[in-house]
Amino acid sequence: MKRKLAWCIPVLCFFMISCTKEPLDHLTEEESRIYITNYDTTANFGSYRTFSITDSVAVIRNNQLLGRQLGAVDARFIEAVATALESRGFVRVARNQDPDLGVAISQLTNTSTNVVSYPDYGGFYGGFWDPFYWDYPGYSYFFPSYYGVYESSETALMIDIFDLMNSEQNNQIRSVWSGMIRGSGIFNASTVESQVQSLFSQSAYLKYQ
Repeated sequence: MKRKLAWCIPVLCFFMISCTKEPLDHLTEEESRIYITNYDTTANFGSYRTFSITDSVAVIRNNQLLGRQLGAVDARFIEAVATALESRGFVRVARNQDPDLGVAISQLTNTSTNVVSYPDYGGFYGGFWDPFYWDYPGYSYFFPSYYGVYESSETALMIDIFDLMNSEQNNQIRSVWSGMIRGSGIFNASTVESQVQSLFSQSAYLKYQ
């Protein structure tokens, strides 16, 4: 996750950044990643046999589809997901071969702006200041509440599996499974296969027969 900090009072920037502890700083990229899966409990995965997967990755930012892309890492994710499904008994077919399942991969980026308050700034750092230096012996410092504004941006990978076999019954394409990878280093080519495996390992039910 990337964070851009813009403090309301610039003179405090150095102290805020240097003295604030960030718990995630000590995690490896692998430790920072979270794997989330969800599925339709009414779906009978054993009834599906074939699947087709998109040939590119959708790029979505703040819930807006910007287009599709196919870089080296994108292609690797597509193949890793296809391989994972094939290992569970599903058969990969072309989109025009009437597949039972449709698989889509998306790159999601969400950006938000947040405000944080530091009402106890003086209590934490007041000891660093010496009133005698300014020729005010016996005085104490007063620190009002300080506010900071930061913008956070997180990019995640989303895999969705849709029921195409029954879509003609109600004119709706129903999602039967979804998986999301969040954290750092998601788009590192060397870890694509292990990430996909970690995601699918949570879904033992997702298999043919």
